Amino acid sequence: MKRLAVWRHDHRDLEPKFVTVLKEGYSRARFGRDALAGLVVGIVAFPISIAFAIASGVRPEQGLYTAVVAGFLISLLSGSRVQVGGPTGAFVVLVYAIVHRYGEGGLAVATVMAGVILLAFGFARLGTVIRFVPYPVTVGFTSGIALIIAAGQLRDAFGFRMDDLPAAFIDKLTAYAGHFGTLNPAALALCAGTVLVVLVWPRVTARVPGPLVALVLATVAAQVMRLPVDTIGARFGPVPNMLPAPRLPHVAWDVVPQLVSPAFSIALLGGIESLLSCVVADGMTGRRHRSNAELIAQGVANIASPLFGGIPATGAIARTATNVRNGGRTPVAGLVHAVTILVIMALAAHWVALVPMASLAGILLVVAWNMSEFRVFQSLVRGPRGDALVLVVTFLLTVIVDLVAAIQVGVILASLLFMRNMAAATQVRAMTGQLSDDEAEGFAEGAPPPDLPPGVEVFEIRGTFFFGSAQKFSEVIGQVERAPRVVILQMREVFAMDASGLRALLEVRARFHRQGTTLLLSGVHAQPLITLERAGALATIGEDHMLGSLQEAIDRARQIIASGARPRGAGARD
Repeated sequence: MKRLAVWRHDHRDLEPKFVTVLKEGYSRARFGRDALAGLVVGIVAFPISIAFAIASGVRPEQGLYTAVVAGFLISLLSGSRVQVGGPTGAFVVLVYAIVHRYGEGGLAVATVMAGVILLAFGFARLGTVIRFVPYPVTVGFTSGIALIIAAGQLRDAFGFRMDDLPAAFIDKLTAYAGHFGTLNPAALALCAGTVLVVLVWPRVTARVPGPLVALVLATVAAQVMRLPVDTIGARFGPVPNMLPAPRLPHVAWDVVPQLVSPAFSIALLGGIESLLSCVVADGMTGRRHRSNAELIAQGVANIASPLFGGIPATGAIARTATNVRNGGRTPVAGLVHAVTILVIMALAAHWVALVPMASLAGILLVVAWNMSEFRVFQSLVRGPRGDALVLVVTFLLTVIVDLVAAIQVGVILASLLFMRNMAAATQVRAMTGQLSDDEAEGFAEGAPPPDLPPGVEVFEIRGTFFFGSAQKFSEVIGQVERAPRVVILQMREVFAMDASGLRALLEVRARFHRQGTTLLLSGVHAQPLITLERAGALATIGEDHMLGSLQEAIDRARQIIASGARPRGAGARD
């Protein structure tokens, strides 16, 4: 029975919140509030999904397919009650690069592979680990993505007559400069008007989404005034009004190994974005999400989305927040959101083809500005130098190289800086001949600091005893000029030790042993003790040389000196 209870506890973190809601009971009144929230979010998501698809270098309907299929599955299987999923701006740069290099077939295969990786992450219980990506790295690549999205919209915002848009950031700017003479004032006016409406409309009412209002007004203006601007239909043809039949993606087998790295990037980015969205939702609702269930939901959604012609999907922070603000409290709201997009697509696909590209560019410019987190970026740049370095390097690599390199280098750089800081924070020092009050902490209250017996040296380690600080430990211990009879190593402030720390400790012990010096350890905590035991080092050091406190270690040192005992084999060479 006990094992069964443990199994149930371990597997509850994989249970979708939709199942939990059904177990708790679901009322008609609750459905009404969730349905209204889902309707609003669906209306908001419809134009955004089209815009993200176009910005990613794929057809507009692929964004809608993603919002319907992946959005429905994410809400159905999510580890959050209010998560809303679909195409997001975070994927724009990555998807554009994959499509540009491997085509839509390569993107579909990479997305399915990413879905499998996310499933593996979830079942391996890596939901909490994946959130350990440093904050400066997240802000750096998010701000870089925002800049690239904004740069990608300038062609339609200014109405430049360009047959093809380069993939690289610098090449885009160069191409724009070469086509500046083709600027279309009508397109620029529509783009500026769209930005203005999106920014101002929330002051009028929050019930009707600003992007939808802006698109309708821009479309009407372009048709009534017969403005010479490019539209979705003119560039991509008619927009389908229903989901396509599912089909397996196709790509040459020799290309599949090349898609492993992009697939991991999609999985990592999708996992980070979805869990960040869950954290935001938790803060708004007071609930706690199940991170591993969330990763499984993202995995299933990204496997299914390409089968229907969709692109990568993840939790959308803005749409999730809109869901919560409009009263959504269960996964039903997210399901309604997906159905709403499907209904709008069925009823309004013909009208979608009339939407000016300049208006979509205006919406994405606002999205890019909101993604940029400009104030946070400024704050981090002015903060600690290490964080600022990680932020700037990740940002520049995202913009100039690619997102994969940015995340990899950013995480590695942040890890190296963290290890340097941890090593700097670790202290190794020799304690004085007569212990101070601080050094004698742990002795009987009111007792005077004890004198160390002649021939006894005490060293103390404070901090993590790992490979970054092992060299420091060896250097400090190596400063002992004359071999004392006993060396006490105080470890009450060491809560973790790795293999490098263990090796340094055993090397010092071996040197002392050759010199006829006995090594005593005091105040060893659980993790270092387990490390010593598993490595078989307890037998080498001697369990009778492991003391619970510094007082016990000093008493033991007096006994050793009084007995005249020397370590067995002292003076011999190893």
